[in-house]
Amino acid sequence: MIQYLSMSNEQTHPLHVTDKNIIDSLITKEEPEDLDFVNLARLINRYTNFPGEFEIKSDIEKILKFWKITKNELYSKTKKIWSKSFRPSNTNKDLVGSGFDTSN
Repeated sequence: MIQYLSMSNEQTHPLHVTDKNIIDSLITKEEPEDLDFVNLARLINRYTNFPGEFEIKSDIEKILKFWKITKNELYSKTKKIWSKSFRPSNTNKDLVGSGFDTSN
């Protein structure tokens, strides 16, 4: 009954389809690249306080376990990535709505 109630209150994020595609690509990455770490960190930030999206939140946890990294380790790693002048490509359509500054 509790599970049913939580499912009835679940909201779907406007970027669900795009984000689910990213999650699905990350979940099998054995050797994640910088962009993969950045994507996972931003998706964690997007969904942490979002009411609903339990499937995406569960997949995020699975990815962290698969990559053998904690959220704190991920954030530390992405901070280093950004500090090395990392900038995602302007042509990367998966970053829509990410808040990334892609200007030169």
